[in-house]
Amino acid sequence: MSLIIDRGRLMLPGPTDGAAERRVPSERLHLIPEAARRSFVPWVSDLPGLKLGENDLTRIAPGRPQAEGEVIEISGHVLDEFGRPVRNTLVEVWNANKWGRYAHVKDPVRERLDPNFLGFGRTMTDEAGRYRFRTIMPGSYLARPDIDRWRPAHVHVSIRGGSARLIAQMYFAGDPHLTRDPMFILLGEAQARHFGNLVGQGPDGEALYRWDIVIGGRNTAYFEN
Repeated sequence: MSLIIDRGRLMLPGPTDGAAERRVPSERLHLIPEAARRSFVPWVSDLPGLKLGENDLTRIAPGRPQAEGEVIEISGHVLDEFGRPVRNTLVEVWNANKWGRYAHVKDPVRERLDPNFLGFGRTMTDEAGRYRFRTIMPGSYLARPDIDRWRPAHVHVSIRGGSARLIAQMYFAGDPHLTRDPMFILLGEAQARHFGNLVGQGPDGEALYRWDIVIGGRNTAYFEN
């Protein structure tokens, strides 16, 4: 074994030197079809147990005081690219309170916190891929004080399936801040697919919004990750 001297250091050939050729495949690699690749994704069957009322963000717990602001209901379906329901998948939402502040220690906004609003909820889709949430209409907030740019009212939605997590945002038509919001502008032709559609009024006067979320295909939602 020969010594190699480099700038005052002594180096010896390692046990794997010269072995790269033996580690390279000798035959051409073949692409695994997408349908087969999906079978290799680890399936996580154990999800944290859901509790009663976790899809109602207007109250921290059943029987607790209601958060301040306009109550809205958001419901819809989670569908694949062929229109088939995505069943038994975890859907999570979070949004700012009526003053545009998140209940998070790293939120730089100095607007009021609501002690009765945590702004986070979750549920499972049913056999038809349906989900439903009650929350407070989120307020806009000043994202860039230096150029007076505000974020429009929006609700974050996370969909978990297997080892994947997809995150998107739902917006409200007519918001005056949409035209200057980079996140919304980047949606391009997909903008219309990210509006919650106002479909009516609930028994307690709450506005009912419907948002069907499509995963994959030409009508897919725009996912941030």
